[in-house]
Amino acid sequence: MTRPHWTREQILALFEQPLFDLLFQAQQVHRAHFDANEVQVSTLLSIKTGACPEDCKYCPQSARYNTGLEAEQLLELDKVLARAKEAKANGSSRFCMGAAWRNPKARDMPYLVKMVEEVKALGLETCMTLGMLAPEQARQLARAGLDYYNHNLDTSPEYYGDIITTRTYADRLNTLEHVREAGMKVCSGGIVGLGESAVDRAGLLQALANLPKAPESVPINMLVKVKGTPLAEQADLDEFEFIRTIAVARILMPTSYVRLSAGREQMNEQMQAMCFMAGANSIFYGCKLLTTPNPDENSDLQLFKRLGLRPSGVSQKPDQITELELHEQLAAQAEPALYYEA
Repeated sequence: MTRPHWTREQILALFEQPLFDLLFQAQQVHRAHFDANEVQVSTLLSIKTGACPEDCKYCPQSARYNTGLEAEQLLELDKVLARAKEAKANGSSRFCMGAAWRNPKARDMPYLVKMVEEVKALGLETCMTLGMLAPEQARQLARAGLDYYNHNLDTSPEYYGDIITTRTYADRLNTLEHVREAGMKVCSGGIVGLGESAVDRAGLLQALANLPKAPESVPINMLVKVKGTPLAEQADLDEFEFIRTIAVARILMPTSYVRLSAGREQMNEQMQAMCFMAGANSIFYGCKLLTTPNPDENSDLQLFKRLGLRPSGVSQKPDQITELELHEQLAAQAEPALYYEA
């Protein structure tokens, strides 16, 4: 079946539906392509923190802002592997590694290649976010076995210049093209609550859905306001607008994993439950996302149990097994396999 080419007007019409009609439509799409009670679980580690030369107005890792964040060098391989083993033991099936760079340097590539190979050897899916990639860098990471590359579009093409001036929208699209050409899967989404309009939220999802191939993973982030960044005093986005964004993302990209990403620490359980109802079926697991807080593993498992959800690969409902048994099943499902779920 030919993929639709979504217009801005069509997407705005989805956003403008009565909320329950939109959720019903999103839930139908979700159930047609996924197990409605299963959530993919990933862990994110900052392998190089702070001192980034970019000027992204939301980011505490930018060297341009005084956020109190202490810059750190690239993590040693043994520390990365220790965290990957911990993530696997806690039930993550994918290990994501992020570096605060504009782009990796040639001298970094052998080390990054080794990192991918060693984490893959643990039986985990691998994902990296390192900034912009040149075509040969993408090929090197693909040859090492990198499964996913994350490079968010952040917001609409029209609003982008209000948030970032040190790289262009075309730069981001070019990196996604290099990733695809190298044979890796794409993880790309954006941030809402940046002060953008509803038209801009539609524009972000339009840009993602109309890529030559939709991203396999689409993280939808709620702005985490950090003191010292230009957006520290940004007004809160209405929670229902965030839920609508999740639902529209699910409808536009029916076979993609839609990840409820940064900002979950600020969401109560009811809001998270509505996001899962709207079609979110992936989360980051663990107490920290790069430099900002995230709910801890136990609170996530407790919420899963109350909602009857289970992490990918766990056969029983959480209310039918103990927390220890759930942890054991999660660790077991992360063993090496011939086929990985995206």
